[in-house]
Amino acid sequence: MIDLKQYEIWFVTGSQHLYGSQTLAQVESQAREIATALDRAHEIPVPIVFKPVLTTPEAIQALCLEANNTPKCIGLIAWMHTFSPAKMWIGGLNVLKKPLLHLHTQYNRAIPWATIDMDFMNLNQSAHGDREFGFMTARLRLGHKVVAGHWQDVPTLLLLGAWARTAAAWADWQGMKIARFGDNMRDVAVTEGDKVRAQIAFGYDVYGYGVGDLVQMVNAVGEDEVDTLVKAYLDEYKVAPELLPNGARHASLRYEARVEIGLRRFLEQGNFKAFTDTFEDLHGLQQLPGLAVQRLMRDGYGFGAEGDWKTAALVRAMKVMSAGLFGGASFMEDYTYHFDVENNAAVLGAHMLEICPSIAEPSVKPHLVIAPLSIGGKADPVRLVFNARAGAAIVASIVDLGQRFRMVANGVNVISLPAVMPHLPVARALWRPRPNFPVAAAAWIYAGGAHHTCLSYAVTEEHLRDFANMAGIEFLMIDMETDLEAFREKLRWNEVYYHLKTGMAC
Repeated sequence: MIDLKQYEIWFVTGSQHLYGSQTLAQVESQAREIATALDRAHEIPVPIVFKPVLTTPEAIQALCLEANNTPKCIGLIAWMHTFSPAKMWIGGLNVLKKPLLHLHTQYNRAIPWATIDMDFMNLNQSAHGDREFGFMTARLRLGHKVVAGHWQDVPTLLLLGAWARTAAAWADWQGMKIARFGDNMRDVAVTEGDKVRAQIAFGYDVYGYGVGDLVQMVNAVGEDEVDTLVKAYLDEYKVAPELLPNGARHASLRYEARVEIGLRRFLEQGNFKAFTDTFEDLHGLQQLPGLAVQRLMRDGYGFGAEGDWKTAALVRAMKVMSAGLFGGASFMEDYTYHFDVENNAAVLGAHMLEICPSIAEPSVKPHLVIAPLSIGGKADPVRLVFNARAGAAIVASIVDLGQRFRMVANGVNVISLPAVMPHLPVARALWRPRPNFPVAAAAWIYAGGAHHTCLSYAVTEEHLRDFANMAGIEFLMIDMETDLEAFREKLRWNEVYYHLKTGMAC
């Protein structure tokens, strides 16, 4: 469902006519070589497209407008090969709507000590030109990214690749539609928010539907379609005996297949990339969708429970960022704690039903079961039960503070479960937050982070910081270096900065 190759990033080089046509020809040749190398680098998953060298204000502005109006273009990588006077860039940068990365590099790796002369210096002066360009981006207060390093070095390529993935997720949000079946869980604060402000800030739109609209799709599913999907369930999962074709509760499995087909059809026909539901609004459905939601998330859809459209959007974004990488991403909720005697507390993350199997231990088939939900007042729902794999991961949430949005993230170490839980029929992840539980939990609460998150093994702080930067929202990271008092002080200063930000002049 997620194809990063559908996008492209333009490689843009700045220079000027002062150096003559021969130098400009060398600039273009070397810039083309760099763009080609970046395009072929496996660290960068989005195609890189070379664009002619820019030497005039008119050409710069025309290219930026062209980028704005080219849907495939999701961002610009700008490099000043020589000295490109930055006043030429004002018009273009003022109209540019796509993400910008400033690559501070140079063509040659080493100084040719024995042969260097002024011709070489005039050609290879990125150290000079990029600082001129950097002044203008600072003066314009652009929310861009700077990557400094040689274009052939792996660390440089990894940073470019992370930004490219983030730019793809940002492009995916522009015009994205989220289907919302029912409203928020009643009386819950953090899942509420200003959907108009979110559309202005983020580009996605939230569409509300009565659950009856979904029920119509579910009821229209044919028996032959159900047969086909049930067969896939039996092939893919370890199925509880009562759900097998001759089992006492096989009808419940068939109904869940009907829900998956109907829900998938609804989302496809409406061109939705994310959705929410709530156990408090299930009129016409026999059971809360469980397996259906898990499988749709596995295929790249964003999801938020209890009407949480902000988390549904974030799950989709983190799915796009991590497309093609090992590890997966899932809707998650901090559920309960394990305080051990060594004060090394762990968090048990889970939800009623909807944890994505992309984060499951790869060597163990998820167990397809049916069990009571004890909430919602409907029939027992079918769901996948599994343990999340061990490894380093990140959890993140976006909250609406009224005047602005804030992203909060925490680095975590997912660990193996110390014991079996035979009576807990939900998928789960057990993690230790970094730097430790007391600091991480307190910092998260001070920041107002939500109980709903997205957990991912593939997405990193780099991705999320870049994404928040593109969105122009506050980003707070809780990790090994977090000091609680310094974190609280940062919250205070951020209050001032983000209130003043909109009034800053160039």
